[in-house]
Parts: sequence; C-alpha cells; structure tokens
Amino acid sequence: MADAKYDVLGIGNAIFDVFAQTDEKFLADHGMAKGGMALIDEARAASIYRDMGPATEVSGGSGANTIVGVAGFGARAAFIGKVKNDQIGGLYTHDIRAAGVAYETKAADAGPATGCSYILVTPDGERTMNTYLGAAQDLTPADIDEAQIAASSIVYLEGYLWDPKNAKEAFVKAATIAHKAGRQVALTLSDSFCVDRYRDEFLDLMCKGTVDLVFANEAELHSLYQTSDFDTALKQLRADTKLGVVTRSEKGCVVAAKDGVVAVPAHPIEKLVDTTGAGDLFAAGFLFGLVRNAGHESAGRLGALAAAEVIQHIGARPQVSLKELAQQKGLPV
Repeated sequence: MADAKYDVLGIGNAIFDVFAQTDEKFLADHGMAKGGMALIDEARAASIYRDMGPATEVSGGSGANTIVGVAGFGARAAFIGKVKNDQIGGLYTHDIRAAGVAYETKAADAGPATGCSYILVTPDGERTMNTYLGAAQDLTPADIDEAQIAASSIVYLEGYLWDPKNAKEAFVKAATIAHKAGRQVALTLSDSFCVDRYRDEFLDLMCKGTVDLVFANEAELHSLYQTSDFDTALKQLRADTKLGVVTRSEKGCVVAAKDGVVAVPAHPIEKLVDTTGAGDLFAAGFLFGLVRNAGHESAGRLGALAAAEVIQHIGARPQVSLKELAQQKGLPV
C-alpha cells in the first residue's frame, strides 16, 4: 500500500453553526425535541434566527468538527463538503483551512445558500439542533476526488450525509475507492433520529464491510438494535462490525473489537457548558490514536481528552492545541 498523503479525510455536511443559550420554554414554544437534530427549510431557519437570543457563529458540521480536531492533534487532515459561493461559504472555507485542514471542494455557484445549523443550548449543557442543509445537500459523487480518497489512511463518513440521496452515492463511492486502495473506512451514526430513519441501511453498510469502524453513542446504539439492554446491543455490534466505539458520556467509552472489549473512563472536567461536538471531538482523538498505532485504550483516552476540552465551552471546535494538551497529559502524539 502506498504511503498516505493524509491521515484522515472526512466527508460531511459543511454547515455554519449559530449558537445561542436558551431555556426549555423556548424549545417548547418552538416545538423542538430537546437534544435532537431536526432538518428545517429556509423559512423555518429565518424564524428561529429571528427569535433566538444573542448568537455565537462559527464554522461547523459534525464531520468537519472531527477533522479540525484531527488536525489539532497534529495529523494531516482533509475534508470534503459543499458550500455555496456566498458570504457564509467564504467564511466557512477560510475557517477550515485556517485550522490546518486541506479543503478543495468546489463551491456551488447556484442553488441553495450555504447550510446553517441553529443550535440552542439549555442550562444543563444539552444542545438542540435545527439544521438547514442548504448547499451541503448538493454534495455529489463528482465532488469525490479519487486520488485524494486513495491517499488517505482513514476515510471518515458522517451519518447525517445519509439524508440527501446524492450525498449517499458520494459516500458509497468514497468507501469503494478507499477499500480498493487498502484504506480503512469509518462511519459515525451521528444522531439516534438519523439511525431511526436509516437503521437497515446502516446495518447493511456494517455487515457488508462497506465500513470498518463505527462510532455511536448509547442512544444511537440502542436505536440501531432496538433494545434498551446495553450488553445485548454491544454483543450485536461486535458481531456486525470489525471495530465499534460507543461513547457513554460521563461513563467514558467502550471499544468493541472481535477479540475483546476495552472500557476507557471519561476525562474529568470542571464544568459542563455545552455538549455540542462531544462525539465529534471524541472521534477526532480516537482516529488520531488509530493512525498513530497507539492501541485502542490510548485512542480512547485521546478521544476522551478532546471531548472533555470541547464540552467546557460554547461551540464545537477546540479552543486550545489538542496536541499540547495530550502532551501535558502524557498521551501519545
């Protein structure tokens, strides 16, 4: 296998995040399911933005957050995701490149505006997302650069991409190219509501070996196997995929491989501020550990460290150098 140009390449929805702190009443008044992600249209986006309080705006998108985290650990990272050639699209492109990520996806000249997610954070740190996919849903197989995919050790796919049909085809194309080049393919299940929509298709991707590694949180795992019993679901996950990683909030994570299960504790925090990006940054640390051959336990610790950093402030991107943080904690970088 040829040497990789990139350690991890992510494919996901390029979304500009708009954060505001709010209360349960606001969610109820606007008919939002707390803790979930709802897809909305442009009119609904405008009305939420009008009603929400002072906002913090930053480039986001689940897969992109992970890839920025990977770069933050000092790895070579790339991202494929679609924006429009508009003001927010320009900001998005600048932000992700400034974070040290190779980003070459051509912006759309026509069609819907750059995607935005309106993220409401309640006092308990829980985030509720309302996402207008916009240009992100126009990612097509033509946006998949074969040479770039083949030159990436791990290709990381975002489950949310399963919503738009063209993006789904782009996702399968990328997985096929990666495997032909002897690379690994990882998938994050993204959201339990997303799993509810595509359970059979996600299981098919796992059982057929289209993906080698699956990231899920507890809610997604229970949704995938339609059981409330964690051990039953975990056993099934081990049967269905080569490697599964399940995050369990303050209980840490479980790494489930064919040859055994490793439990890794959560990294201690001082104060939970905003859970947005916890799973994304956990995946960043874990993937970084994998490409550095650090072993499953160390990879889990790197993931826990990155997740702990991001949940202690508003926003889904790290505010300090993850590489320096890992060095301070004696973790492999």
